[in-house]
Amino acid sequence: MEKFYLDRYLARQPGSGGAGMDFEKICKQIALDFMLEWEKGREDVNQVLEIQKNAIIGYAKEVGYFKSKIAGFIKKYKAGSVICPHWYQSLEDAIYHENWGLAGVAEWFGEAMRDSSSAKVIGDRIYFMEDGAMNLKPQKIAKERREQLVRAFLLLTPQERLDKEFHEIYMLDGTRVTIFRGGMTKSDQDVIIFRRYVVPTYSFEEQAARGSIPAEAIPLFHSMVDTGYNVAFCGAVRSAKTTFLSTWQSYEDARLEGVMVETDPEIPLHKLMPEAPIVQLIADHEKLKNIAKNLLRSDGDYFILAEARDGVALDTAVRMARKGTRRMKITFHTRDPLSFSYDIAVEIIRSMGGELEQTAVRVAGSFDYVFHFIQLRQKNQKRLKGVYELGLDEKTRKIVMREICRYRYERDDWMWNFHISEDKRRAGEEEDPEAYRRFEAELRRLAKNAVKS
Repeated sequence: MEKFYLDRYLARQPGSGGAGMDFEKICKQIALDFMLEWEKGREDVNQVLEIQKNAIIGYAKEVGYFKSKIAGFIKKYKAGSVICPHWYQSLEDAIYHENWGLAGVAEWFGEAMRDSSSAKVIGDRIYFMEDGAMNLKPQKIAKERREQLVRAFLLLTPQERLDKEFHEIYMLDGTRVTIFRGGMTKSDQDVIIFRRYVVPTYSFEEQAARGSIPAEAIPLFHSMVDTGYNVAFCGAVRSAKTTFLSTWQSYEDARLEGVMVETDPEIPLHKLMPEAPIVQLIADHEKLKNIAKNLLRSDGDYFILAEARDGVALDTAVRMARKGTRRMKITFHTRDPLSFSYDIAVEIIRSMGGELEQTAVRVAGSFDYVFHFIQLRQKNQKRLKGVYELGLDEKTRKIVMREICRYRYERDDWMWNFHISEDKRRAGEEEDPEAYRRFEAELRRLAKNAVKS
């Protein structure tokens, strides 16, 4: 009996090849061609899986392997005129992603979406973060293709079991992929979330132009960086805390030695300050427990705790500040800046034990200023809602927070109050007398102008 070849049969069917072949058909045909090649033993299966894994991670060589073979098949079928969906960069790109790559999510990794911080797949729907809101995209991703995509992602972490309902992995470019499935989601509503830290090139001037901070306070912020105050940036999710920390840090003296600890690799300081001697550590609860003593003995000039959620990390930050470390910077999730000291104290006690009031006093004595950020109803608009001086009453040792800046919603502007406690004056003058004089003068100027308005 004559051998039957499915690919040759399909190629002879009406509408196949040349102008008669549509995008769906050419995708299926080329997928079949790849499969037949692999089944005939021309390619080692394990090697193919390794190539696909590296392509999904983002290695150009492996992506090139797929696309060069796809280009050959397109030429074979004279299908160069086939029109692909507009969210793909080319026909080769489209066929690769439809069959083996990131499907419709691939658009999010393109140049046009480079400023988008997140994308979500919920069921068959795809959303991209654009202008501060999650926008539904026209492309869909079928259940079978989602399952294939999850299996491909799990190739990056062989230790992860396929039957788990939650996964978190990282791609080559640092993109974090979070997967919820099985019993954790409703039927056919599995979730894949892509998050990346968009490297900010913001200056204080650019943030002021966006309306996030008051332009008149830019000289004040410069002087505060130079004075070396310990600062905390707090607020809800997506309120621009991390962006402001990165901007603040970009003005730091590049000759000083820094240590940054993150639970997730989100802020690439080696790109923001490529010449600065900054040690960047990725450490969760257990890892940080093991290195906390080494951090406390480190000779770094300052310490950064990005996305502070861990009680061990927060305790380490407080202990470093208590031993005299200046220029400390942290971000912390809280909607109420006035509860900052107690919220951090609760997290420390959960991990390390201790007494609430005493721990909160230690926290208040560790930080100088708290910046509170919010997201307005138009979610792409962020605002500095307030700045608070944090400290202890020198006589009673009670926690004191004084508001020196307040955002006014109705006027979309900021009010300033002049106040500098004695301990802030001493700390500023000890670190950099000239910078402190500028800080005092700028705060006095802002408060004076606020009274006039």
